[in-house]
Amino acid sequence: MARAIPRMFDIWPSGLFLFQGWRYMSDFLPQLIQQLFNGLSLGAIYALIAIGYTMVYGIIGMINFAHGDIYMLGAYIGLVTLSAVGTQSGLPIWAIIGLMLVVSVFVTGVYGLVVEQVAYKPVRQSPRLVALISAIGMSIFLQNWVALGQGARDMAVPSLLPGAINFHMGDFEVFIPYTRVLIIVVTVLLMIALTMYIKHSRMGRASRACAQDMHMANLLGIDTNKVISFTFVLGAVLAAVGGVLIALAVGKLNPFIGFLAGIKAFTAAVLGGIGSIPGAMLGGVILGVAETFAAAYISSEYKDIVAFGLLVTILMFRPSGLLGKPEVEKV
Repeated sequence: MARAIPRMFDIWPSGLFLFQGWRYMSDFLPQLIQQLFNGLSLGAIYALIAIGYTMVYGIIGMINFAHGDIYMLGAYIGLVTLSAVGTQSGLPIWAIIGLMLVVSVFVTGVYGLVVEQVAYKPVRQSPRLVALISAIGMSIFLQNWVALGQGARDMAVPSLLPGAINFHMGDFEVFIPYTRVLIIVVTVLLMIALTMYIKHSRMGRASRACAQDMHMANLLGIDTNKVISFTFVLGAVLAAVGGVLIALAVGKLNPFIGFLAGIKAFTAAVLGGIGSIPGAMLGGVILGVAETFAAAYISSEYKDIVAFGLLVTILMFRPSGLLGKPEVEKV
């Protein structure tokens, strides 16, 4: 019996270790859920912008580097609409947000069409470098156009959805703002609607035919010019929705937010597989979650390094992206 006493005390270190591990997990899991929601909402915005990149590239093989500024333009149009209506207009909050989205979608869609007609259609048959320079020029023009009209400083966006979903997990309170929930819900609904439209509508089938073989689609009587214009408009519409939603979530805007967001969304499109709509969605979510986790658990200064490092790592093993198909050279 005397020999059994030391053995009983030998159990205490392992029990203490298990207890400390359980406490660590009970603190870590709520923080993980909090950051996961933040990452999903950011990834949803990247996905909305990335679809515009991937659709244009999938059909005409060009990168629309002005697309990030279309997203910025959509955010500003939403803010101008909100300023015109006013937060004290007496309208319900959902009606004000709906009006912001509708006006932004319509006006930004027109801008998307103008960008295609002015910056891309004239150089469609030119070398890709010419189209790239044209896109960069349009991007700079849009930035300065908004800066001249609205000023280059940060502009505050009134908070329309100030509340949040709160629930406790142990000693930690998980805090999910309504604006982040709205971003995720709206993005999921738009992705479902877009998938159905591309699969079952006449224009969706025409878009898929042009993506496979533009010349053959022309021979079959498909108006490829109309399809290309539609692609630019659709990409602008999705970017406008993302711009309005992120403006409501972040609470401030400036004319230069589109550049970095565009680069990140392009990265998401390449990560998922440029030319693949599901790939753009997946790439956006992965990039958003990776950035958020890096900012939370490493440092906010390293989030871009982690994001682009993840891109390089995946492309080393999957050069066509996660869901992209390798290009087959036609002879």
